[in-house]
Amino acid sequence: MVAHARAGALAAAALLLTGVLAGCEDGSDDKPGKRADGGTASSAASPSAASSPDAGGLPALPASLTSQRLDWTRCKAPEGGSTPGAQWRCAKVKVPLDYAKPKGDTIGIALIRKEARDKSRRLGSMLFNFGGPGGSGVSILPGAAGSYTNLNSRYDLVGFDPRGVAESAGVRCRSDREQEDAYRKVDMTPDTAAEETAFMKDGADFGAGCARLSGKVLPYVGTTNAARDMDLIREVLGDRKLTYFGMSYGTELGGTYAHLFPENVGRTVFDAVVDPTADNTGHARNQATGFQRALENYFKDRGQDPKAGTRRIAALLKRIDAKPLPTGTDRELNESLAVTGIVLPLYSKDNWPVLTQALDEAEKGSGTTLLQLADSYNGRDENGHYDTQNHSQRAISCADSKARPTVAEAKALLPEFEKLSPVFGAFLAWDTAGWCSDWPVKGEHDTPEASAPGAGPILVVGTTGDPATPYEGARKMADELGKGVGVLLSNKGEGHGAYGGSSCVTSTVDAYFLDGKVPADGKTCS
Repeated sequence: MVAHARAGALAAAALLLTGVLAGCEDGSDDKPGKRADGGTASSAASPSAASSPDAGGLPALPASLTSQRLDWTRCKAPEGGSTPGAQWRCAKVKVPLDYAKPKGDTIGIALIRKEARDKSRRLGSMLFNFGGPGGSGVSILPGAAGSYTNLNSRYDLVGFDPRGVAESAGVRCRSDREQEDAYRKVDMTPDTAAEETAFMKDGADFGAGCARLSGKVLPYVGTTNAARDMDLIREVLGDRKLTYFGMSYGTELGGTYAHLFPENVGRTVFDAVVDPTADNTGHARNQATGFQRALENYFKDRGQDPKAGTRRIAALLKRIDAKPLPTGTDRELNESLAVTGIVLPLYSKDNWPVLTQALDEAEKGSGTTLLQLADSYNGRDENGHYDTQNHSQRAISCADSKARPTVAEAKALLPEFEKLSPVFGAFLAWDTAGWCSDWPVKGEHDTPEASAPGAGPILVVGTTGDPATPYEGARKMADELGKGVGVLLSNKGEGHGAYGGSSCVTSTVDAYFLDGKVPADGKTCS
């Protein structure tokens, strides 16, 4: 299986988002906007002794959780990473395993923090989620912090590992060997009854492994519980309202938080937005559209006919399916890995030259670069060790979604999806059935709820060429949040996310976070 950004195999685990275009054009007069927090200069406040019941009618949290004091210490190196610099401190906050039993078992949620530089003008904490689901904020934020230097002047930058991820009771489902065997042997677009059986069995085996190795936390790793964790983090950090920057899946998590705790929503930005109205099949359909659109834009950028280029790649994949390519190692490039390798560089226009190199090599009979790209996407290092982000992504996605499509239902999607994308459509159609096959935990909903009446304004940023979370999802998120809450900012450009790549988007977001200036709904950056 390939990593997800939501449901759908090619949806991206893109965690560090980059935009590509600069310049800005307003859709209307750029007049001073209302302040995002109703005019308050700071979001800081002392934590209360006990929490009120949440929007789901669950019991109040005990003071032992809401009044806990965090022990901030020097950070250790995360798995596969380096030790953060001296300015970073790490801690764990205790949260209920089951919010229906707040005095029962707890788990630790890992946090990392870099304090605001200007203490005299500090606004509070800014919590980040970089996507996935399954991305480790503790690992990602130190490397990404250079993009948020301006925000760090007045905010503490805070990353966290959501429940079920990495150091926060991280889900584990398979050994490296089992993961490697699956990537080598399982055909993600099965052509025969035997391949179909193996495909579905692999999904069931993955779920069984999760239940065996992480069964205690598996029922509780969904997005709703992660949003409740965010509110407890807010309270323990001493912030009256939550200041939040969510990217990719982090926008779904943020929408869930806004729905549950609208009164606690502070300055909030969603970038690379997941469509909250799409069910499991809808996400796959959106991603087929988005990745095909990005592929066609790639060909246009290179002066090539998009339809001809698409046909060429589709034909290449068929040849690889029949005969995998050598890579100069003992591993071959099969069709599934080839598609994964094509997906990764579509996330940013900066990586399009690498895609050209990889495709040229493959046409000449070598799968080396495509395999390297696939390994990077799949979290495999040069020693054959896989990280567990794929495990967490799957567990969270399947805890969220009720959908458990059958082989017959996936096959029924093939004609439509292959028309949407001759390159990615079949993979996405099949993945609707394989991702949560025979999952040991029931899913929570068909689509997440994001309506947030009474919340402060939330800035929703959509990029027109985003492959993994197509632009249309941003408008739908803004609408779902509700009138006066969702504020749409459109970025005309390529790539998964806009902040840090588009100077217009970056300056607009910074003005909102630092000065409370809400842009006009419908503003466009180009």
